[in-house]
Amino acid sequence: MESKAWSPKLEGLFEKELVGKLFIDNEYVPSLSGKTFAVTDPATEEPLTEVAWGGKADIDRAVAAAEAALEGEWGKLTASGRRDLLLKLASIWEREVPTLGRLEAINNGTLPAFQTAVVGGLVNDWRYHAGWADKVDGRQIEVAPGTHSYVRREPLGVCGMILPWNVPLWTMVVKLAPCLAMGNTVVIKPAEQTPLTAIRVAQLFKEAGFPKGVINVVTGFGGGEDGAGAALSSHMRIRKIAFTGSTEVGRLVMKAAADSNLKRVQLELGGKSPVVVFEDANIAKAVTIANMALFSNNGQLCTAGSRTFVHESIYDKFVEAATEAAQKLQVGDPSSEATATVGPLVDRAQYEKVLEYIEAGKKEGALLKSGGESLGKKGYFVQPTVFANVRDDMRIAREEIFGPVQSIIKFSDIKEVVKRCNNTEYGLAAAVVTEDIAKVFEIANSVQAGTIWVNTYHEVYVNAEFGGYKQSGFGREGGSPVDEWTISKTVIVRYKAAM
Repeated sequence: MESKAWSPKLEGLFEKELVGKLFIDNEYVPSLSGKTFAVTDPATEEPLTEVAWGGKADIDRAVAAAEAALEGEWGKLTASGRRDLLLKLASIWEREVPTLGRLEAINNGTLPAFQTAVVGGLVNDWRYHAGWADKVDGRQIEVAPGTHSYVRREPLGVCGMILPWNVPLWTMVVKLAPCLAMGNTVVIKPAEQTPLTAIRVAQLFKEAGFPKGVINVVTGFGGGEDGAGAALSSHMRIRKIAFTGSTEVGRLVMKAAADSNLKRVQLELGGKSPVVVFEDANIAKAVTIANMALFSNNGQLCTAGSRTFVHESIYDKFVEAATEAAQKLQVGDPSSEATATVGPLVDRAQYEKVLEYIEAGKKEGALLKSGGESLGKKGYFVQPTVFANVRDDMRIAREEIFGPVQSIIKFSDIKEVVKRCNNTEYGLAAAVVTEDIAKVFEIANSVQAGTIWVNTYHEVYVNAEFGGYKQSGFGREGGSPVDEWTISKTVIVRYKAAM
């Protein structure tokens, strides 16, 4: 094999034998074009390694492998057989948590402790959905004399998944575990910025004994003439596409699905989530919640609490405390600096986008309380930034930034703040910080968001549904997988002639 880029950071985390390979039909293979592209370390701007540049032809052969699995060993496997394989995978996954968490963090520049905790929590997702595999049943319906009618649930078929770069493994598993539990097969297209863990994880399925073709990983780019993501979204033999990412790209995925074979679409998209802090809140506690809501994962979470609404009676005190909390955050390379609590943004495009939003905030009259600058000569580092005196009409209050930029907004009463929370095209999440139970339920019942957190943030559980309102997408992850990942079939048997 010709020489490929290789960073010492990957030693013990990612085998050199996987460099430049796709995973199709249980084998690591080069792309049909033979092309590769570099994956960049966001902390140094140097290549980590190279991965295969998969395109339409590679998607075609991955889909063919997934179809063959449905017709072969996987399709013939009992529900309890799928359960047992998923439980075996969960045990292997548990062993690999430290490796996967660190690899994820290096690839996207976030904290190893954060990513390891996320990856570790996914053990529960595998086991939870393994338990669903043999719990799917149908129902019998009385339709007419002399007939027997029943409804059964069947797999959708070959499903496609397009993953984001911020929490790649979490977004993969919350789709993949229910998909497989319900008997489907899959073709996965990871984000081009962060494909390493998806390639590495494919080994675990092979070790667990999954039949060939059940899971396939095609690395590459999204759009363009030979984009793997575009090919997956428009493929005539893909029966469902599940996408997590920006609302703009979500529209393209949905259009491609509609223009091809009307495949099912599940979208988890952008957000502009509000955190509402009432006057009775403990300021120190509220600042901790709001800080975690925004700055976790370097501000690169779709659920990020990027609009912090604070009651006017405590606004000034909150702003000062929030500014101090942001200034205590340590920016650095989390993979090599133990004290770093905020890492680099994922790539140059995201880095420049966040800096542009910071400049827009300044120009539109927001008060910069902290941060607002890039850091260092190398790497995509941006200071944790706090703006006060933010108005609802400012870009930093309306548009998803996806970076470490906190906007603190003043409000006067609950009816007003509910209206302002809902004055957005997004609706992924929201939070309220208060000890007043009446305010809790007023916000919970009135704010248009798929998840409402009370006196906490970023708590997501596999048995609780997760998804958005409005342009934050549709479909749900977590809870029961049956509706999202199977299709119903009605059978009507005439056993006696009609009278």
